[in-house]
Amino acid sequence: MATAVPPPSRKQILTLFRSFLRSSRQFSDYNIREYTKRRTIDAFHHNKTLTNPSSVAAAFADGNNQLQVAKRQALVYHMYSPEVKSIMEIKC
Repeated sequence: MATAVPPPSRKQILTLFRSFLRSSRQFSDYNIREYTKRRTIDAFHHNKTLTNPSSVAAAFADGNNQLQVAKRQALVYHMYSPEVKSIMEIKC
């Protein structure tokens, strides 16, 4: 019989949220940085209504997996980032 995974605490969820926002700042491109930030906020707002402990634990585990993907993507994007800046990053 499988043992139930306890749902994450509020502190763990907020730590995951902050980690996502920190990882979004690692992208050098404005568009990707803002997309990652916006997608993070939208996903956490969407999952805010979850009440079933198993679905909360599943969403938290998926969030941790997505965080690892975002960190890897930030590293790869940094290695191969384009030399041209976005219009939003050019200062007048």
